[in-house]
Amino acid sequence: MMLGNIWNDTGSGTQTEERDYVVQTTTKVIQRCLLMTTDPGDLVLDPTCGSGTTAFVAEQWGRRWITTDTSRIALNIAKTRLTTAVYPYYTLHDEAGGDVRQGFVYKTVPHITLKSLANDEPPATETLYDQPKTDAKRLRVSGPFTVETLQTFEPLSPEELTGDVRPSEIEGGFEEIVKQHLLSAGIKNGRKNEMVIFRSVETLSNEHLHAEGFYTGEGGEKKAYFHIGPKFGTVSKQQVNEAIKECRARGDANWLVILGFSFESSIEGSQQTTSMGGFEVTKCRIHDDLLQDGLKKKPAKSAASFVTIGEPDIAVKRSEDGTVRMEVLGLDIYDPIKDEVKARNLSDIAYWTVDDDYDGSNFVVRQVFFCGGDGDEFDKWKKGLDSLAKESTKKKTEKTLKIELDDEAFDRLYGHVSHPITLTKKGQKIAVRIVSQFGEECTKVLSAENAKAEEDS
Repeated sequence: MMLGNIWNDTGSGTQTEERDYVVQTTTKVIQRCLLMTTDPGDLVLDPTCGSGTTAFVAEQWGRRWITTDTSRIALNIAKTRLTTAVYPYYTLHDEAGGDVRQGFVYKTVPHITLKSLANDEPPATETLYDQPKTDAKRLRVSGPFTVETLQTFEPLSPEELTGDVRPSEIEGGFEEIVKQHLLSAGIKNGRKNEMVIFRSVETLSNEHLHAEGFYTGEGGEKKAYFHIGPKFGTVSKQQVNEAIKECRARGDANWLVILGFSFESSIEGSQQTTSMGGFEVTKCRIHDDLLQDGLKKKPAKSAASFVTIGEPDIAVKRSEDGTVRMEVLGLDIYDPIKDEVKARNLSDIAYWTVDDDYDGSNFVVRQVFFCGGDGDEFDKWKKGLDSLAKESTKKKTEKTLKIELDDEAFDRLYGHVSHPITLTKKGQKIAVRIVSQFGEECTKVLSAENAKAEEDS
């Protein structure tokens, strides 16, 4: 029978489909709309991403997609949903060439009508576009995709802007929320029981330094300044430089903390020297929960509202054939209590990726590697003594992706040294992005010239 505009078979709710988002659309609704209006290879746009159902369904049915949202929580849910998705493998019409635009091999059925029966005519054939033939021996995961932010946009008419007023000041109360969480939860560095507790935190009426706090470290009480990044936006290199200048001019702080939800890749932690001593500059990520009204009113002492971001320690290994390899040595984490930079073990890294031709704005994953596992087991793996660390990481990856991974393929994906990178042009940039087991994400960018210089030195 003909399909009308009332779909009684697309009910929603936890009884029909597991939901990760409060306003999550069921996949059946999006699937039907997608199959009625698009063909494989078409581009689908969803300007309200939410839980990412449109992208999830488009990926399953061979459509390209773009989806946007203003909420980092929604984008993180969608990103996790896509990176852990497993799809059936649909047989391509162009299986040899792999061109999805040629469509899939669909199931067909005879369309028997009274006319065909009366006239003894062969029935017409109907193609069921929602029932492609599947290969039960193969599974698919999501293809490559990028997550981008409008961090470098240029307004057409700067004079039309209302001045250098930060979004948090317009909305009001955001700095007060950050203050309450700093007092209650402190700042953590990802290790158990290692955190900074502030005796007091007060907001400042300063354009670049937005709060000050006092904490106890070795040698007595110390002072920290805070630069609070925008509630909806990326902390820029220029903002950090201005905060460093202001902190240097005051000369009474031991620590400058740059708080933000996201950072430009060129921002790095550093040690600043002044005539009156010095201070450490540390990036610190604000947890997405602080964007949710229902979750931020009563901060718990155990909450990880602020976690410091380490600086990747990267070595460059140059080969005789002119290629280079990136070797991850670890993460450098500043401990304000002991006032020292600590090296974090490689086993604390969950995975890391490489963009061998970074354009300064969009990080495109060219190589991906897993680390992790027990520290002692990982050290033994590096020495070639056993493979327990690799095997345990492989099992966790298979459990997440719900598939079995080929041993030989995983050998190429596990470790702390990249595959060879060919330097093809002057000024070529190589970006290494590291994600620790504690959820911290940090990026190190090297130029081709610096890569050569470091190896030569």
